[in-house]
Amino acid sequence: MAISQTSNKLILKPINLINLFTTTTTTTTTATSFASPPPSSECMMEENIKTAETIIHKWNIDRHSHSKFASIFHENNKEAKVFIDCVKRLHRAMLFLASHHSKSDNLTVAQRLMQIAMKRLQKEFHLILTDNHQHLEPESAAILSPSIIGTEEQQKMHVSLCKQPSAIAVSNLWLIADAMISCGYSKECISMYKTVRKSTINEALFHLGIQPYTQSHVKSMTNASHFDNHVKIWLNAVQIAVKTLFNSEKFLCEHVFASHAAIRDLCFEKSTKEEALNLFIFPQLLATRCNKLKSDTVFVLIDLYNSISDLWPEIESIFSNESVSSVKIQALSSLHTLSSSIRTFIDNFHSSIQKNSSKLTVSGGGIHPLNNSVMTYLSSLADYSNSSTALTDDLQRKQHSLFVTSYLDSLNTDEKSHVAVSATFECIIVMLLCKLDMKSKSHNYAALSYLFLANNLHFIIEKVRVTNLKLLLGDEWIAKHEKKLKEYVSSYQLMSWNKVFLCLPENATLSPEEVRDCFRRLCSTFEEVYAKQTSWIVVDEKMREKMKASIANKLVPAYGAFYAKHLMTLSGDERCMRMLTRLSPENMEKYLSGLFLGTSTILRCSQSPHASWIVNVTRFLSLSVMQENTVTRWWLNVPHVRGVLLS
Repeated sequence: MAISQTSNKLILKPINLINLFTTTTTTTTTATSFASPPPSSECMMEENIKTAETIIHKWNIDRHSHSKFASIFHENNKEAKVFIDCVKRLHRAMLFLASHHSKSDNLTVAQRLMQIAMKRLQKEFHLILTDNHQHLEPESAAILSPSIIGTEEQQKMHVSLCKQPSAIAVSNLWLIADAMISCGYSKECISMYKTVRKSTINEALFHLGIQPYTQSHVKSMTNASHFDNHVKIWLNAVQIAVKTLFNSEKFLCEHVFASHAAIRDLCFEKSTKEEALNLFIFPQLLATRCNKLKSDTVFVLIDLYNSISDLWPEIESIFSNESVSSVKIQALSSLHTLSSSIRTFIDNFHSSIQKNSSKLTVSGGGIHPLNNSVMTYLSSLADYSNSSTALTDDLQRKQHSLFVTSYLDSLNTDEKSHVAVSATFECIIVMLLCKLDMKSKSHNYAALSYLFLANNLHFIIEKVRVTNLKLLLGDEWIAKHEKKLKEYVSSYQLMSWNKVFLCLPENATLSPEEVRDCFRRLCSTFEEVYAKQTSWIVVDEKMREKMKASIANKLVPAYGAFYAKHLMTLSGDERCMRMLTRLSPENMEKYLSGLFLGTSTILRCSQSPHASWIVNVTRFLSLSVMQENTVTRWWLNVPHVRGVLLS
């Protein structure tokens, strides 16, 4: 450093010069005395230079170039404090000589000594920085490399290795930095700090799997089969980077450069800004690219969004200074891009349901594939419902009624986000139900259409009930749609089994011919209705049993009463005899128990020996009664036979 340059620097700080002349044995020099220094001051400065020459030459690193470097800050730093104090006294002497004896030979000697001292301090500064960076140790980051992330033990190990530098090390760094900056060597100090710290952070991020991100790099990444691994690597790295690397760097800068705010901010910018910008641009590049990928990618985007959103308080605090505000802006930009892409995915998903034109008819009225895929997708999205901002679709809100929009405006931010997300999910389900209603019309029978709707609505209700969709849609939504489900089931019964119910006579008094006609019509109608439904299915077991029980409770008792009452009359007809045996109340119940299994085979109930015996006995008795046979009267007096007939 040239003497003239040094003089120019020093003259810019006249206010501080007064204090710099103060020693422990003298009183503060006044402005007047500084203008005309006494002879004793010049002698004292010369003495300071001679003292400094002895101490500085003792620790001249050029004199010990062939031996191992021994730090004066190692363990007991008494020598270090003496050296720092010596440098500051030398600096005061240089200030004095530059102001009053600029052509003095002592000034040249002092300048040479200062250069030697600064070289020593630079070496010490570098050594302490490299030896005390456990909180940014690349090996520490490697412990949590992508291949072995996850265990609690590894997390604890990482925390122990990422401690803040020791108080002694930070204190020594502050002493050196303060001395170098005060003596006009701030440029060298900043350069040394930047070189070491930037390299350390860059190496740590590299070990965490972070690499320079560009559009072409991200494009090739998304086309690779291990795309998800890249995202997992980033999600792990950003947690460590923000909570450990950048946070510890902020701590270090604030303590090492505590007396120099501008330099503190500059050093933090130099050591972290470039790496932080590269780290936070990845989600934005990925979100831009992901719009062209499959719909499942939305879950990757939500993970990225949640990660930045959760870390936002730390990001905002660490990068609060104006010099690094671009990092905060980049993180915020990535959040907005991710949110926009997520909403685009959801909007496209909604549109894909609306545009679905598949002509597929589900056999037996079972669950439609569209229903299965949509509800699976929605239940997965519901797991991310805490990401309200990311999942709220402004386009969907525009489609809400004026009442809903006014209601949303009356809520606070959290409530509004929750209601908006719920409305988005409900809107998608409404669109799905409309599509299913249209697809139900492709079935040949109205009863099957209602069974199809009942199956699919029940599937939707159960998906909502057992997933986080319930938290979004609520119990009221479930109750409302359960009521609709009951309507579908009732409509199914009305369109299928009602014609069988109508075959049962309302008039208690019927002629034998009317009884036989009624019975033949009932049997043929039952067999016709049953034959159509052998391949129909009710997917949920509880719902299936409940529907079968409902039909049986309405039909079997009424049919059983008719069967028992007119058994004598029906037994006299040969055609009715076969039907009586095949379609006894017992067999009818067996037929109904085989419904809704989707087996597509007609159950063939074997003739019940009990029913066949009753029919034959009844026929015999009816013929005998007409002949008033004595044997018949004897049979009628048999308690067992009479009991069977009366039952």
